Amino acid sequence: MFRQKKYLKKDPQYVFDFIDQHPFATFVLQGEDLLATHIPILIEGTSEKFRLYGHIAEANEQYKFLKDGIEALLIFHGAQGYVSSSWYKDINISTWDYSAVHVNVKLKLQSREELETNLQNLIQKFEDDQRDPIYYKDLPRDMIEDHLPLITGFWCEPLKVQAIAKLHQGFEKDDVHSVCRHLEERQDLQSSQLSKNIKKEHGTGH
Repeated sequence: MFRQKKYLKKDPQYVFDFIDQHPFATFVLQGEDLLATHIPILIEGTSEKFRLYGHIAEANEQYKFLKDGIEALLIFHGAQGYVSSSWYKDINISTWDYSAVHVNVKLKLQSREELETNLQNLIQKFEDDQRDPIYYKDLPRDMIEDHLPLITGFWCEPLKVQAIAKLHQGFEKDDVHSVCRHLEERQDLQSSQLSKNIKKEHGTGH
């Protein structure tokens, strides 16, 4: 990952929380060529020592290359957006603000029992906020038995972690304020979240 020094994020807790809050990842591994899939990846453990896990369908082209010990790359994406030169007090270069975490990992296939446990965790994480949640235990057993043979779960042991947050560090306060205001005027969720991230980075809001 290309990272200028001023945009580096080295705090392990930042990385852990970022992954937990942005679990829909790009999963990249080497097959006959580079292959990528977009899947939820969850994190467990602590900021100092964690592992990740996910699953893919056996119909996925990546499946035939999935085996113990191979390396893969997980990319977790935060809010991002274009920043126009016209938003600055003085003419400057237009740019793009964003945040991301890359984790190079070694894979280990899960047992059926591990896969089921992790599916329970995955569903619980996202159903807890639903008005009428349906958890793994609520699904018909015959439906589960039909679907389990069609997917494969895997653990991801981190080998290298890199994080970046390019959020207008080094800019004057007036320009940062203007960037946030223009982002909010777009009235879309991603621009709104990016504005919040910039304000938090500069200590001017949450």
